[in-house]
Amino acid sequence: MSEQVPVLQIGQVLLVSIQTDLDDQAVMALQDDLSARLVETGAHGVVIDITAVEIVDSFVGRMLATIASISRLLDARTVVVGMRPAVAITLVELGLSLGGVKTALTLDKGLRVLEQAHARTQGGPGGVAPDAAADA
Repeated sequence: MSEQVPVLQIGQVLLVSIQTDLDDQAVMALQDDLSARLVETGAHGVVIDITAVEIVDSFVGRMLATIASISRLLDARTVVVGMRPAVAITLVELGLSLGGVKTALTLDKGLRVLEQAHARTQGGPGGVAPDAAADA
């Protein structure tokens, strides 16, 4: 039996902290849980903390990209935080670019990336809402 990855809510952001290696079943459960929580909460961002991940393979890389795609379809941005240099090197060597996934070194920086992106789309400081730009 695989371990369930908790999905925590911090304001309008969902936090996924991956603390162990994930098998196929755990990844599928995470995708389902995260999708349901995004719809339930209306969160605008997802932070995936991989600080504890020491080794990555193509499966983990594809999983991160898939979660980001699902989140994007449900109107949320994804930021991966805590990536170790060895993990980044391995992803590059595997040819995985993680398209659509922003990265940040720390959880704090990741939350700020999401706040800034959300403010830009809402017409807050540093941005103009898409509807306002069309009217200009």
